[in-house]
Amino acid sequence: MIMLYDVFCAWLTGRSSLELRMEADSGDVSQPQHNGKSKPHKCTVCDKRFTTKCYLSFHIQTHTEQKSYSCPDCEKRYSNSKNLRHHMNIHSSKYKCNECGKCFRSNADLSAHRRTHSGEKPFECSVCGKLFAQAGNLIKHIGIHSGQKPHECDLCSKRFCFFSELHQHKREVHDNRRQYYCPYCGKLFKRAQHVKKHARVHTGAKPFSCRHCSESFRCRDTLKSHLLKSHNEGTLFTCHICHKKFSFNDNLEEHIRRHEGVKPYVCDLCQKCFCTSVELRRHQVVHSGAKNFCCGFCGKDFKRPDTVKQHVRRCPDVVEFDDML
Repeated sequence: MIMLYDVFCAWLTGRSSLELRMEADSGDVSQPQHNGKSKPHKCTVCDKRFTTKCYLSFHIQTHTEQKSYSCPDCEKRYSNSKNLRHHMNIHSSKYKCNECGKCFRSNADLSAHRRTHSGEKPFECSVCGKLFAQAGNLIKHIGIHSGQKPHECDLCSKRFCFFSELHQHKREVHDNRRQYYCPYCGKLFKRAQHVKKHARVHTGAKPFSCRHCSESFRCRDTLKSHLLKSHNEGTLFTCHICHKKFSFNDNLEEHIRRHEGVKPYVCDLCQKCFCTSVELRRHQVVHSGAKNFCCGFCGKDFKRPDTVKQHVRRCPDVVEFDDML
């Protein structure tokens, strides 16, 4: 019965039954208990607990940087052969979406993706009735009602419901390493998917198409905004203070922080606080001394892109260029 339950969950959520069982063991997902079995195996990195040593060993691989298995097509690397085999399905187009042509690792991933086209939202919050297309989004949403945020960032004291959110926060806010670069312009990024998204500026690719009209977009977020504004499809998030509406919950959270004066992002050099990670990164340029932005007319270098825009308005070489036209 447990195996059938796992398969059913995997089919619904688009994730492997092992991943779901591991999350259930660690207490992140409200799943049936394992016959009262204790969780004696503890991760020394994040303190998650598991019922078996096997689940713990798979979980530990999420923390290690050693990735010995390399994809021969894209050179992406994995910590075990199973993940590599699943990844190779993307290149073979074994699980391909008929509507947008995107390829996936497994049939479960493809099934979960198809809900983005159909608009189906089978996961309902038992507290407020809100519907979600993905189980992971429902799990994160439930944290709003419970208020439990056991994972604290040791650098800025911000708290999170799940360790994965804390890990992502540290990587995007506190880790300044940018090891991925754009092959067209050389711009550096922290994550490989950010390079892929940025490269569409150079290639002109618009893989996200509206199913109601002929419009196409570079980013999924832009498509979502279009569906809300042009076709009244989707959910708007409303500020409970001023009733302003937003297309994305992240934007609403940032907006509410400004109402409340909360500034969780702290510069580790001068202790100045900011409302968003973007504002913090812009500020940190002041301390670095790097001048990565250049005027295309006179070649003068600047620390910030907004300073370049201000300079161009009064750049003497721009005036000379206008006179030549």
